[in-house]
Amino acid sequence: MGVLWDNSIIAFIVVTLFLGGGAAWMTGRAMAKTWQPIWLLVFYCFLVSLAVRFLNFALYDGELLTLYYFLLHLAIIVVIGLIGHRFFRARQMVRQYTWINEQAGPLAWKVKQGS
Repeated sequence: MGVLWDNSIIAFIVVTLFLGGGAAWMTGRAMAKTWQPIWLLVFYCFLVSLAVRFLNFALYDGELLTLYYFLLHLAIIVVIGLIGHRFFRARQMVRQYTWINEQAGPLAWKVKQGS
């Protein structure tokens, strides 16, 4: 038993980070591309974290109904989803509004000088 995982670190890496994090990243991408609100991203990440807890239970014999690990994995998945959303929103703002915005890092954009 670890602080981040309830049965093994392999289960945490495979199910939470790889599967759940990948789904959260793609959900953030979809929400950014379709201009959906952030609260909807958080709701979808909530549903992904339910699936992550079930997969952890079904595949790795983890505990299904544990509030601590659910909230911990929910927080990790929401953070990954929000980073994915911000990453794709920054790219979107620079590509769609090239006359006024320029890239200011992987997660940010800024208004061009002289605009």
